[in-house]
Amino acid sequence: MALKFYNTMSRELEEFHPLDDNKVRMYTCGPTVYDFAHIGNFRANIFIDLLHRYLEYKGYDLVHVMNLTDIDDKIIKACRERKISLDEYTAQYKKAFFDDLDTLGIARATYYPEATRHIDEMVVIIKKLVEKGLAYKVGGNYYFAIDKYPPYGKLNRIDKAELKSGTRIASDEYEKESISDFALWKAWDEADGDIYWDTELGRGRPGWHIECSAMSMKYLGETFDIHTGGIDNKFPHHENEIAQSEGAHGVEFSRFWLHNEHLIVEGRKMSKSLGNFFTIRELVNKGYPAAAIRYVLIATHYRQPLNFTMDGLDAARNALERYNDFYINLKDYPGGEANGEGTKVIEKLLHGFEAALDDDLNISPALGEVFDFIRDINRLRSENNLSAGERDKALAAFEKVNTVLNFLTKSDETDEEIESLIQKRTAAKRSKNFAEADRIREDLLAKGIILEDTPQGTRWKRKI
Repeated sequence: MALKFYNTMSRELEEFHPLDDNKVRMYTCGPTVYDFAHIGNFRANIFIDLLHRYLEYKGYDLVHVMNLTDIDDKIIKACRERKISLDEYTAQYKKAFFDDLDTLGIARATYYPEATRHIDEMVVIIKKLVEKGLAYKVGGNYYFAIDKYPPYGKLNRIDKAELKSGTRIASDEYEKESISDFALWKAWDEADGDIYWDTELGRGRPGWHIECSAMSMKYLGETFDIHTGGIDNKFPHHENEIAQSEGAHGVEFSRFWLHNEHLIVEGRKMSKSLGNFFTIRELVNKGYPAAAIRYVLIATHYRQPLNFTMDGLDAARNALERYNDFYINLKDYPGGEANGEGTKVIEKLLHGFEAALDDDLNISPALGEVFDFIRDINRLRSENNLSAGERDKALAAFEKVNTVLNFLTKSDETDEEIESLIQKRTAAKRSKNFAEADRIREDLLAKGIILEDTPQGTRWKRKI
């Protein structure tokens, strides 16, 4: 089966083959570590995690780079207001970002370069652009001259009549209407305080767009396979990345561009004023399991807008309970008589799951295949028509699929405190102290631990 992605650059579904044999080089626009990331940010991160995991599932050797933007206008302003250093301010949000990645079960990238540690690489690119006549200096600031670069606008299909030659934009973030020369380097002024670098370009700091060009090419080369990000970054950020990278080196920057659509909450744009603005930690503190958040964020195709709802979280919790119970029960199944159907069900899962995800990560039919598999294997198990060998193959197939979905909770891990309480409860039942046995069960349930009494003994799982 051929793996295909929708390439934003060509506006077509294209068959994917990496430049270097089996090695895939991929870049992701990471967070600006200005504040705690919200669920809209993590919609992008979950899409990228699905892509990351599926590329590895397909057997590719993946080198994945995600930058951390730890210098921009907002960060400098916040440092001045709080009277703390740049590193002190951003450290808390860098840590929070990685904590949230772990909470949601997101696979780590190969590298997480920080903008402030790659100033020299940015200066080299800017100097090349000046030498080629694609950048110019005004009052200590350096700008990219879009009228000197004819391909500008090819990602967003910008009408050249919209280009505003000679009009300069110094802000890191601006609207699509402002198709103007953009800042590569910003000269220091008093508002920056002690946040600056002394370089061959003068005292100052980089613009936002040059950061990603420098960091992606340092770790992945001048041309790499995939560039990902949210649709909101398509312009101006990605357009400007292409212009300055290809302008400096004269070769294609990224071969594939993959963009995920926006997230809305309960049918409305996410906003603090509407009370529908959530971080991952806020939802977890409200009692929603991280696995359910992951499920909701992954279950809609990445190129479709995602409507995030509390009802959706409840439905996800139910789906995950079925998913995890299936795995636990299948592991405990001793095996019966094979009638040949089990092998066909396993083959159908793997073929259907891969066929769906090969089609531009089409997640809905992929999940459909998984839950069809759960239904069919459960039926065979209840009929005692699944052999021990087929059970083992079914478990292996399910575990393989889970390397992509990552929905299994660690409910079978050893926990000495829980095991000790289970032993005390068993002893209480044997001595007919049922009140004490019930108390232990209720105490564990309050902590999110569910006990199940089976012929093989009491087992436990974490509540989803």
